[in-house]
Amino acid sequence: MRPIALSRKNALCAGHDAGAQNWASIASLIESCKLNGSEPHSYLSGVLTAIAARHKQADINDLLPWNYTKPV
Repeated sequence: MRPIALSRKNALCAGHDAGAQNWASIASLIESCKLNGSEPHSYLSGVLTAIAARHKQADINDLLPWNYTKPV
């Protein structure tokens, strides 16, 4: 629980409401990766690469942290 509480305190210093919401979204995504056994950096880079490579919108559920499998 400590990383979440630390992140919450850091989000207070974001400087703007939209910045704090973006910070909270990213922190939540990173913690979801950790809970599902994915390494956050490889997950984020893989998802961004898939989006840039025009991943189908119909298959968007494949990119969620609990469904994500590393491309081979």
